[in-house]
Amino acid sequence: MSSLKLYGMRSAYDEVMASGIKRQHEPPRIIGDLLQSEIAEKQARSIKYQMTIAKLPLAKDLDDFDFTGTPVNAGLVRELASGTFVADQRNVVLVGGTGTGKSHLAIAIARAFAIGLEPMAPSMAHSATVRGVGSTMSSIWSTALRPRPAAASRAGSPII
Repeated sequence: MSSLKLYGMRSAYDEVMASGIKRQHEPPRIIGDLLQSEIAEKQARSIKYQMTIAKLPLAKDLDDFDFTGTPVNAGLVRELASGTFVADQRNVVLVGGTGTGKSHLAIAIARAFAIGLEPMAPSMAHSATVRGVGSTMSSIWSTALRPRPAAASRAGSPII
């Protein structure tokens, strides 16, 4: 099993075999249990890899955010966490003052989408690369107001 890189199956082997012998399970049931262990291990490794790739700064979840007493629309935030906006090729901009929870919600939405805690849109079956960008208004303004080289002013060139 190790040479075939079936690490989940190998780690569960002793327990599955002992249980199977004790309960007199048929060989197909024992093999099925071993395969389920392998599938669970591969899924856990996939989630860990996706979280590493996402490079999210902190582990924040939607359940940790207190929607009471804020103007934040909880239903809309949960809808964003489903990732349908990605399937629809839409952007999301979170706007609010300091301390309103924008970064908490952005991280929570990204985590929910990345690890699939919220139902993902059927058309987004891991077929696309999704990227996120975080910025503050002061950095956006400084970028917009920075002098540009003459080449950037040509027709068709983006302003920002």
